[in-house]
This record gives sequence, structure tokens and C-alpha cells, in this order.
Amino acid sequence: MTGLRTGGDRKRDSQALKGLLGVRNLVLGGSVAPGERLSEVALAEQLGISRTPLRAALARLEQEGLLEQIPSGGYSVRGFTIADVFDAIELRGVMEGTAARLAAERGVTPAKLRAMKLLVEELEGCFRDRLEDMLFSQYVELNAEFHTMLASLAGSEIIRREVERVVQLPFASPSAFLVKQEDVYAFRASLVHAQRQHKEMVSAIELREGTRAEALAREHARLARHNLEFVINEDRSLIGRVPGLALVST
Repeated sequence: MTGLRTGGDRKRDSQALKGLLGVRNLVLGGSVAPGERLSEVALAEQLGISRTPLRAALARLEQEGLLEQIPSGGYSVRGFTIADVFDAIELRGVMEGTAARLAAERGVTPAKLRAMKLLVEELEGCFRDRLEDMLFSQYVELNAEFHTMLASLAGSEIIRREVERVVQLPFASPSAFLVKQEDVYAFRASLVHAQRQHKEMVSAIELREGTRAEALAREHARLARHNLEFVINEDRSLIGRVPGLALVST
């Protein structure tokens, strides 16, 4: 019977995901320097996977833009400029803005809209009177869920898939400047504004205001750029704590 997944299939999928996440974390964590060639043998041993799923992971990360192929064979880690990072953030804004506009223009089912509103309420519940007391880890998880849901609201698998692809670009993830920064007051303060934008985006989509929904989503993505500029211009001690910034020439 076709369509049934065997234990071998699930094991291969698990190995492939382990390889993808493992190599991505090593690269973004600064364990491998820009321009450095990746050793398949060493990586496979370090991650505890075979060479086949590792090669699939390396090919995927080359598509995402974290790695580049070496003419003689194999892959090396890419380096980035600040302009590269700004472009990635801008592109995410374009794609999420398109998703928001199409959702508003096409209309969203009551069930999906209700789920989106409940999620925004949960995000609101993460805040406390003092920013220092906010439920930061919970906010990070719910924020990722919000952006995943936003990508699917238009009911287009093409849009959903392209948004998913673009947020894999270095620094374009909605969580790029959240992870491991819970004690940075300036970042927490920006989340108050981000949450206001979450509410306004959902409102614009509900009211079928496509142009407004798109503009809000694009401006929302630019918060990541503001946070990056803060790191570079105001507190460079944070560079080592932002995933991937070790790959950027600043």
C-alpha cells in the first residue's frame, strides 16, 4: 500500500532535520568562521548523523543563503554585510506585507480570525506593569506562532511557502533579535510597539483594509532593523549575543 511511512522513512526525516538544525545553529552561533570550509566528516561525527542527511542539510542551507558552494567541491560559510542583513529584513517585510494584504482583500474565515485574536490576547498577557517582569520566553514562542499564522491567513500555499522561505534568510526571522536577549531593556521596550502593531494588523485584516495591513506588516518587520542598528551604534557588546552577527562585517 502506498502512502504509508515506514520506520526507516521517519528515521531519515529525523536525521535530516537534526542535520539541518545542527549545522544552522553552529553557523549562526559563530562556531564556524565566514569563509571557512565545512568538513563533512567532522560535522557528521559532531552531530551524530550519517553523511547522506548531512549533505541534504548543507544543500538546504546553501539555498537559504548561509553557505556557498566551493568550486572544487563542498561548502563554506558565507559572510555578510550590513546591507545584506537590511535587505533580508526588507524582503521579509515585503512578503509578510503581501500575505497581510491578500488576507484582508480576500477575507479570513471567522474561525481563523478568532484564533488570531486569541493569539494576540495571549501575547498581551505576556506583559506586566514593569518590562523587567514580562513573560519573555512565552512572548518569543507566541510571536513565532503569530507570524506563522499570518503567513497562512491568505489561504495561499504559495504565499505561505515563500514567507517560510524568506524568514530562513539570515536575520530575517521574526525571532532574530529576541532569542537570548531577555535582559536587554531596549529590546524589551521595542516589544511594546511590536505588540501594538500585532493588534493593528489583525484589525486591518478584519476590516478588509488591504493597503493598511500591508503597510503595518512591512513596518513591523523593520523593527528588526532598528534593533540591529541599536546593537551596532549603541551597544556593540551585544554583537556576540545576537545569533548570526558573528558572520556580519560591522
